[in-house]
Amino acid sequence: MPDASPTVRPLPALHEPVLRWYDRNARDLPWRAPGTGAWAVLVSEVMLQQTPVARVEPVWREWVARWPTPAALAADQPGEAVRAWGRLGYPRRALRLHGAAVEVVSRHGGELPTTYRELLALPGVGGYTAAAVASFAYGQRHAVLDTNVRRVLARAAAGRAEPAPSLSADERRLGEALLPDAPAVAARWAVAVMELGALVCTARAPRCADCPLLERCAWQRAGRPAHDGPTRRSQPFAGTDRQVRGLLLGVLRERPDPVPPAALAAVWDDAEQRDRALAGLVADGLAVQVAGRYRLP
Repeated sequence: MPDASPTVRPLPALHEPVLRWYDRNARDLPWRAPGTGAWAVLVSEVMLQQTPVARVEPVWREWVARWPTPAALAADQPGEAVRAWGRLGYPRRALRLHGAAVEVVSRHGGELPTTYRELLALPGVGGYTAAAVASFAYGQRHAVLDTNVRRVLARAAAGRAEPAPSLSADERRLGEALLPDAPAVAARWAVAVMELGALVCTARAPRCADCPLLERCAWQRAGRPAHDGPTRRSQPFAGTDRQVRGLLLGVLRERPDPVPPAALAAVWDDAEQRDRALAGLVADGLAVQVAGRYRLP
């Protein structure tokens, strides 16, 4: 098994070809457009967690048109954020964005903070999201380590087919060691290597012949050894409480007035599972019970 703490190759050997490739192949995504504000970047990063770009883009456009600033979202009800979230999945992300907007207004004068530490303190903002916003919105020098980036670095620098299931200290050190010195270049490197992982160095069918790192990739030099570590198990959806929660939440989103239990019963026959899923929505703050009926918060 390749060394978990590889010697980092000379930085320009990785930076230059990836940055040139990105200049030619970057997708035209709206949150990357010049002049896009930090709030819009944060919204995109939260929406893109575990959700494909094609599903996010139309919802993101509607969201930032309706709530172009944190203050605009904070002034609305959290249930409206959940309603506008639609079917992106993991709707608690909508509540977290609303909570972050309220925090930005109350503690930062309505302006999204500019430092990694302050971003990390916002509700629902983890280490990856704080680094991504600081890098992409503010041009700062941070290791932005999403799944795509981790896969590229695992292959190109460590010679492994896949990264570990969870981010390790060695991976973080490697990501930081590979950052270009200049903050502006580091920020561009962060998005470029992410794009490379999304489009070329993919998990299931990497297009190695099209990769700008083909001749420099440690995984290629090692003969593309198969992954020999733990694998991520795909999570079933059909018949799970998660599916039931989505169906119930769909009813609440579509109706402005409190919904009677009979309307919720119509979308799922198993009363025990339905009640459990509904109780979970209430506990998570995604639904509110009012006089025996249910509505968005």
